[in-house]
Amino acid sequence: MKRTHLPLNGLRVLDAAARHLSFTRAADELAVTPAAVGQQIRALEDTLGVVLFRRTTRGLELTPEAEAGLAPLRDGFLQFEEAVRAMQAGQSSKSLTIAAPRDVTEKWLMPRLAEIAARDPDLRFALLAADESIDFTEANLDLAVRWGAGPGEHEGEALGSAGMVTVASPNGGGAGAIAWPGAPSEEGGSTFRVADAGLAIDAAAAGLGRATVPELLAAADIAAGRVVVLGEAKAVRAGYWLVAPLPQWRQKKVRALVDALTA
Repeated sequence: MKRTHLPLNGLRVLDAAARHLSFTRAADELAVTPAAVGQQIRALEDTLGVVLFRRTTRGLELTPEAEAGLAPLRDGFLQFEEAVRAMQAGQSSKSLTIAAPRDVTEKWLMPRLAEIAARDPDLRFALLAADESIDFTEANLDLAVRWGAGPGEHEGEALGSAGMVTVASPNGGGAGAIAWPGAPSEEGGSTFRVADAGLAIDAAAAGLGRATVPELLAAADIAAGRVVVLGEAKAVRAGYWLVAPLPQWRQKKVRALVDALTA
């Protein structure tokens, strides 16, 4: 069913003028001029096709038509206020839904969320596997991690990284390159192929060859001694970004999570 267009501004003016029975006092409440109140009332009367006020020797009076609509009008404004409070309650919610590639979740995101949750046990996280076409509204997302040269069409903050590093098992092993989607091509081709950078790091740790991967994902395995770095890190134009559309990005809970993840 098609909804009737509601002249909400005029109805708000009607409510104020009816409570005060004075255009001047209604204007003071609404921070407008009495003439503006009069114009809004006349426009509302034209829209509704009824007379709302009459001037008498005793002052301003409501017509029966206006009296008949005031109670449901005020109930409606109360419901609007409840709706706004319900929507704003999400700002203080402790639940966040995050999308990230599987290897980013395993190698980088999960350990950091564990540390954040340990500081605030009331936090609740839902993690989704991400791809480039993920829809924030459809998936009810608060934040996503994406690879690229920038945040794209969203707001975003870059995750600090040294670029790409080549890693291998500290115990030696296969000398060939481990390929994964997004890996730089190497002369001689690859001897082993996996689905993502995280698996490439694990394959390198198992001695199956060397893997060139984002330093951000390999940092924990390097620190733990599972893999060693061969040569120097190579700067690259792209990197990982925390991204969200502007409405989500402005939420306090999202800003707090971004600050914690980039600290």
